[in-house]
Amino acid sequence: MHPPVTLPGTRSEPREPLALVAEWYEAAVAAGLPEPHAMALATASAAGRPSVRIVLLKGLDERGATFFTNYGSRKGRELAENPRAAATLYWQPLHRAVRLEGPVELLGAEESDAYFASRPRGARLGAWASRQGAVLTDDLEARVRALEARFGDDIPRPEWWGGYRLAPDAVELWEGRPDRLHHRVHYVRDGDAWRSERLSP
Repeated sequence: MHPPVTLPGTRSEPREPLALVAEWYEAAVAAGLPEPHAMALATASAAGRPSVRIVLLKGLDERGATFFTNYGSRKGRELAENPRAAATLYWQPLHRAVRLEGPVELLGAEESDAYFASRPRGARLGAWASRQGAVLTDDLEARVRALEARFGDDIPRPEWWGGYRLAPDAVELWEGRPDRLHHRVHYVRDGDAWRSERLSP
């Protein structure tokens, strides 16, 4: 078990929560956990119908958490209709979890281009070949081969693919403890600052 996060009411003031999330993520990477960047992302349609899936956390700083996808996927369409989301990262061997909730914004073309260029060649071809979430009606591998012939090594980012940033206005850090007396610290953005409170387990 790890020592608990600094809680309200102790001599130390609560820290900026996204810095704590980054520390926990780095600890999960250092521990060699499989897929420490796997993140459950929940979105909802304009009518409020929810959906959730696993995406990969690709960036985390004081502005929020970034991920990339096809804009025409279900999550992309729902974020266009209702640009808010919630996400959870769970590192079971460390008895830690994080929840993020808030508005989602599109990344600029420059940032999306830079990340796309860093992807392996096969993943870049896959972004072109896959109509993410659509019913598959032809040979996907044949489509990839055709794209290989079309692009060679110079594979630009498709206009329908790019990044998003979840800029949380609420963050919860959870640490498992014996007898289900878990530590839960909930942060809510208050203007340019954060206020925090401890929640019952």
